[in-house]
Amino acid sequence: MAAYEFIAITPQGKREKGTLEADSSRLIRQQLRDKDWLPLSVQAVAEQKKSTESAQPLFQRGLSATELATLTRQLATLIQAAMPVEESLYAVAAQQEKRRIKNTLLAIRSRVLEGYTLAQSLEAFPGIFPPMYRATVAAGESSGYLDRVLNQLADYTEARMQSIRKIQQALLYPLILVVTAIAIISFLLGYVVPDVIKVFVDSGQTLPWITRALIHTSESFQSYWPFLLGITLLLFLAGKSALKNKKLHLLWHRTLLKLPMIGKFSRTANTARFASTLSILSRSGVSLVEALTISAQVINNLAMKQAVEQLASHVSEGTSLNKAMMEIGLFPPLMVHMVASGESTGELDQMLEHIAHSQSQELENKTAILLGLFEPLMLVVMGGIVMLIVLAILLPILNMNQLLGF
Repeated sequence: MAAYEFIAITPQGKREKGTLEADSSRLIRQQLRDKDWLPLSVQAVAEQKKSTESAQPLFQRGLSATELATLTRQLATLIQAAMPVEESLYAVAAQQEKRRIKNTLLAIRSRVLEGYTLAQSLEAFPGIFPPMYRATVAAGESSGYLDRVLNQLADYTEARMQSIRKIQQALLYPLILVVTAIAIISFLLGYVVPDVIKVFVDSGQTLPWITRALIHTSESFQSYWPFLLGITLLLFLAGKSALKNKKLHLLWHRTLLKLPMIGKFSRTANTARFASTLSILSRSGVSLVEALTISAQVINNLAMKQAVEQLASHVSEGTSLNKAMMEIGLFPPLMVHMVASGESTGELDQMLEHIAHSQSQELENKTAILLGLFEPLMLVVMGGIVMLIVLAILLPILNMNQLLGF
């Protein structure tokens, strides 16, 4: 039995969409005709997702972190209550208001009814359930603790969502400052300054150098702002195109790690993401080598991603994790020492959890420090530019008053 998404016309001429389960699309069409509905389209949900993903990868939409955490928690609760997986999936699907999520869950249930495991069923939707999620579910099924693993996945997803939300909220105010500063300066140079300066130019007096510089800047901005905007967009697109080259992309990410403040921030962010993923995979019973391989996929920085892949290779050859991390040298010394302690005491799972927590906390602290420095810096820069504009306008006025004897 599979899930099919249909589009049909009712006897009243209304267009209806929905999802039904049957052994074939032919039976779905028959069910619709029995209701006096005219079927326009009947398509298996799993096939539809795959075709959409291959045809339009840019527009393929997965689940948000909130949606994924919610349905994972619901599924864990039902399985913990001794409800079979297929019935749990059907119950969770019935609670969904969004047809997209409901269709996905029903398609997964159909594969489970066909004899696939839950992890194998999730593989039909790689854009929704990442490799880490599927590997963790597979480990939970093999160990017999699927409900615990799903609860851990829900906790992990919620924690990551909260961390990302905190960073986004922290970056909102600086972003508003930057946009406001650019808008105010552009307005002054484009509209206010030319009208004011025109009075001084018509008076024929010798203008101070700062006023002449402001006039030149204002005229240049008025004449060349489309060109400047085009150059900026061109440089952005050229940089984005250059980063498609793996060697250039890797070189850029290595350079980022060496920058004074941005490098530490990037290293901490990726280390926190790596430690969190490795922690939940290890606690779920996934082998260390496989956990390292999967954890590499959640890292954004290519240099650190390559380092984690090297870790997996070294560990598979028999090297301990802490020695491999020490040889590579991209990971914080404290993290290496904590991993060594966990390996020596046999509590690597718990130690990885502590590392993930400490790295997440450090990331929040670094974010707060960066924003604490950025906000006053932006205010100083914006105030300095406005002060220069005001001086450029006031100095000719003062000179004019002196010439008139005031």
